Amino acid sequence: MAAMTSSARPLLNRRLAEFGTTIFAEMSALAMSTGAINLGQGFPDTDGPEEIREAAVRALRDGRGNQYPPGPGVPELRTAIAAHQQRRYGLSYDPDTEVLVTAGATEAIAATLLALLEPGDEVIAFEPYYDSYAACIAMAGGTRVPVTLRPHHEDGRFRLDLDELRDAVTDRTRLLLVNTPHNPTGTVLTREELTAIAELAVERDLLVVTDEVYEHLVFDDAEHLPLATLPGMRERTVSIGSAGKTFSFTGWKVGWVTGAPGLVAAVRSAKQFLTYVSSGPFQYAVAEALALPDTYFEAFRSDMRAKRDLLGAGLTAAGFEVFRPAGTYFITTDIRPLGESDGFAFCRALPERAGVVAIPNAVFYDHREAGAPFVRFAFCKREEVLSEAADRLRRLAT
Repeated sequence: MAAMTSSARPLLNRRLAEFGTTIFAEMSALAMSTGAINLGQGFPDTDGPEEIREAAVRALRDGRGNQYPPGPGVPELRTAIAAHQQRRYGLSYDPDTEVLVTAGATEAIAATLLALLEPGDEVIAFEPYYDSYAACIAMAGGTRVPVTLRPHHEDGRFRLDLDELRDAVTDRTRLLLVNTPHNPTGTVLTREELTAIAELAVERDLLVVTDEVYEHLVFDDAEHLPLATLPGMRERTVSIGSAGKTFSFTGWKVGWVTGAPGLVAAVRSAKQFLTYVSSGPFQYAVAEALALPDTYFEAFRSDMRAKRDLLGAGLTAAGFEVFRPAGTYFITTDIRPLGESDGFAFCRALPERAGVVAIPNAVFYDHREAGAPFVRFAFCKREEVLSEAADRLRRLAT
């Protein structure tokens, strides 16, 4: 029988040729083979609230969601999402026309970009950025235009250069992709920064997609301010949220989109040909989770803040320069004080050297040299695990 494909022709299309196996798969495999503590991938090592897990069990037993749920999501969850946005931010959304449930935030990002981009459209994203952004822009035929968040060593944070952002906008720019709280740097954009972004979007008539999956993980004096609350932004903003990071059920893959009816209808048109529907019984459980009292969210933040401080102190003692995150559950570090400068080489050697796995931030950059000396650690783990990791990392200082 003749071969179905020619060996001279690549099987993967040109738009995705640059994307191979993710760094997360590589580093997780290293953790398995060496027995290292995995602080690379961002998932908790404990489950979320027992009452929410039991709500999923109850939905399963009651036969709710065991068959295809409605394409836009079950009404109970869409209503809960709308109520959450109103209660938290004063944003009013119609559950029937302005809320869409997705298979996690990653599908929400993919469906949104596939729906809103034409081939050749430019998308501005703040690098370093979550690796699916680049792949989804490529799948949509868009062109990514990175604007780099720069480290400010004096205050231990990464900052957005608003002049650089404004200069990046061209006549081909279609969309701004904004992530705050920001993975991997832990930056939470300030009210002033967000106001400037909103004014630019209105001035240049740009669409904005906001990835807000860490909205409930902001620390100290940081404030999460949805861009959709600012003047002129509700009608041009697609806001993306997720249950996984807030309720520690990342495997349930329940995310959502909120926005004006035309935008949500466009995203739904793309989403229906991706998964169509997903997470049926879990949708009912997440609806209950979103209605938890403020005490849950406050305790969740307090717990994560304590874990941030525990790991941050251990990393500092090991000799890293630590950028104290204002949000998310990731800490970015600079390895140059350790006499290192290549994050890839450092992370590949770290499991053998110290028994810990981390992620090189350079994978989140188009400008790899800008991210070369930075390494990301996840602190969404049990305190005893973080303490053990900190002890192991101190070997680097000896």
